[in-house]
Amino acid sequence: MDSRDLYIKEYLARIGRKGGAASRRPLSSEEARNMVRIREARRAFRDFHAQCFWYLRPDMKVTLEDLPEIVRGLRQHGGRQGFLRAAKLCR
Repeated sequence: MDSRDLYIKEYLARIGRKGGAASRRPLSSEEARNMVRIREARRAFRDFHAQCFWYLRPDMKVTLEDLPEIVRGLRQHGGRQGFLRAAKLCR
């Protein structure tokens, strides 16, 4: 590595640390669990849309309030894989 590459690498590391420290926010364990559940529900909605959620807009923004409907759809129409994904969402 020449000195220019080393300088760039150090610069990127320095601004990465600074940005990471600034973006951290305290989350309660419940908030963190809900964020994970919403992320997984969005992924399940996208994966099973044609099979389970054809009556909903494909670009729907899934929120915490939508979780019971996502779980119900996965259990009723998702087959074994949908049932297992629903079980993960209910933990």
